[in-house]
Amino acid sequence: MDLKLKESKIVITGASRGIGKSIALAFASEGARLLLVARGQETLEQTKDELDQIGSSKVEILSCDVTTTAAPLEILRCAQDRLTGVDILVNNAGATIRDMETEENWRASFELNTFAPLLVMEALKDELMKSTHASVVNISSIFGREYGGPAQYQTSKAAQIALSNAYARDWITDGIRVNNIAPGSIAFEGGSWGNRLISDPEGMAEFIRAEIPGGRFGKPEEVADAVVWLASPRASWVIGTTLPVDGAQSRSGT
Repeated sequence: MDLKLKESKIVITGASRGIGKSIALAFASEGARLLLVARGQETLEQTKDELDQIGSSKVEILSCDVTTTAAPLEILRCAQDRLTGVDILVNNAGATIRDMETEENWRASFELNTFAPLLVMEALKDELMKSTHASVVNISSIFGREYGGPAQYQTSKAAQIALSNAYARDWITDGIRVNNIAPGSIAFEGGSWGNRLISDPEGMAEFIRAEIPGGRFGKPEEVADAVVWLASPRASWVIGTTLPVDGAQSRSGT
């Protein structure tokens, strides 16, 4: 199926590894033009090199922390200068914040998981409005829909889903679709679940048996395939949804 994404201009945050990298690879295979945003310059350059070898996509990179005040406008300027616009924004940057005092944990969680995607959306809105197939996909979590994970993570991801749903209704009148993807437990090398598979294989086998009817952890590329379809013009009448990609792990339904 042609997803009609060739030469589309895509901005992806948290794009240097794991799910974000797989999203970039999936868009590159469709011939899209990419701006990859992440904190680590070295990992961004490695990801760009890998994507350049595919040869079907123009790839730009920007090293910045999306939680800083300057980041949204920095991303906007880079998209304007290097991509000459934006068709699709994927807000993938996010994490479980631990190891701080309680208030710091909560503030940092909301800064990264809720406010950062919101402010990047607002900064890029005018550019998105110029597109014929504008789309925003926010990467949330099944634990933004039901109980699971630390309270600050669960709550900040629930807020992200809520803001996406509200913006979906507001922004579609400007021609911008907004949707969410809610991954379940996804394992990859260097990620938290990937590390636990190595350090505690028996515990992870029991976790899978108890929590994931699909019988295994998800793969980043499985999330990426859902993101690319949802962002594409082929999903033109899908607006304000939260799509679980979780092997039936979630219990809250669709």
